[in-house]
Amino acid sequence: MEGNKMKLSRRTFLKNTTKIGLAASFPTIISSCALSRKGRIAPSDRVNIGIISCGNRSGVTLDYKEYPKSQVIAVCDPVKERRLKRKKQFGNCADYSDFRELLVREDVDAVHISTADHWHVPISLAAARAGKDMYTEKPLGISVEQCLAAREIANKHKRIFQYGTQNRSMIQVKMGIELVLNGHIGDVKELYVWCPPGESGGSMTPELPVPEGFDYDLWLGPAPEAPFCKDRCLTQTHRNGIFHIYDYAIGFIAGWGAHPVDQLQWWADNVGLKMPVTYEGTGTIPKTGLFNTLTNWDMTCTYENGLKLKFLDDTTARKEKKIPGIEDMKFSHGTLFVGEKGWIAVSRSSWKVFPESLYKKGKSPGDIRLIASKNHRHDFIDAVLKRRKPISDLESAVRSDIICHLSDISIRTGRKITWDPVQETIVDDAEANRMMSRPMREPWTL
Repeated sequence: MEGNKMKLSRRTFLKNTTKIGLAASFPTIISSCALSRKGRIAPSDRVNIGIISCGNRSGVTLDYKEYPKSQVIAVCDPVKERRLKRKKQFGNCADYSDFRELLVREDVDAVHISTADHWHVPISLAAARAGKDMYTEKPLGISVEQCLAAREIANKHKRIFQYGTQNRSMIQVKMGIELVLNGHIGDVKELYVWCPPGESGGSMTPELPVPEGFDYDLWLGPAPEAPFCKDRCLTQTHRNGIFHIYDYAIGFIAGWGAHPVDQLQWWADNVGLKMPVTYEGTGTIPKTGLFNTLTNWDMTCTYENGLKLKFLDDTTARKEKKIPGIEDMKFSHGTLFVGEKGWIAVSRSSWKVFPESLYKKGKSPGDIRLIASKNHRHDFIDAVLKRRKPISDLESAVRSDIICHLSDISIRTGRKITWDPVQETIVDDAEANRMMSRPMREPWTL
């Protein structure tokens, strides 16, 4: 269905939905004319996808094109050049500037959200209220409040939610964590997580005119008004500054940290651990330049049972040799489990066991087997069709993302903070509690 054939005009729709919270809920319909490239597929076995944002992270959406159970019928981006490029790759599909026009379509079953971080949760909430299932890129939100809101609304509307931590769909990650779960290193005594550091610098000058076909007001959305400049806005051809500006993100501590922290959470969920309850550490925030998220950090997070998690950036970890065996590891991000007998490090590129004698090939009766997925996008489609939990579920996403947020808050306040896992709030610290939420520019709300 092309944009000019919608029953509800763009002008009328936008007039009636000036706030995300007013998005209407619509039934899910799978097109009866869907035809697979490998033969005819029953309508009930085909998911119609809408792509929301066609920038850097949307390249993975081409996986839907090659999967017989899915088809992309609409793309959306406030930058015309980007959406038309992606539209061309998908062939005959509709394109929109405003995501709300896409969400009102009854024939869109699910959406893939690959926007800048500050849009992840607001659009996810709008999608859930419109009756759409969603694949949302990491990190989840730019505040603890947003993470909790995403869980509440998605669960309320019974939506399938796949978190974009695709490491869970990589065999080496699955194998490494299964080795830990099946006791190859004995009881786990220490935990380490590390990822690439953030960036400093960036400039607001020169201020540039907004290019034709670039809806800058919608691009900013709930973020504060700000001058248009290349380090903020032109992420396709310049630095990805939007990942290092606090108005739109909390930086690589979550943007990159989401992957190794999620690997940790996959293990933790399977041994009955939820989240650490205390957070204490140090970090560096640039004092000059446009980029103002953490560049380096060294956190100690402690669980209720006393187990400690060290969360660091790769530069700090290597410079101070704070992770066992880090000097011999070629990967700049990973999760390391230290046990009674040795350790296992897991990353998307490899996994490493020390001593090597701890690794025994083959499986034993009764071994724990994690859910298997060969492709993260395809797993999402299968979850939508079967109405089952996807490999990277929302509850796990909320926990891992909040670990990143509480680490950031601890560093920014300069003190230890305590998390109440029952009330899901920071204990006895008014300033830190205020930092659990972010203001939103009108008319946008959660």
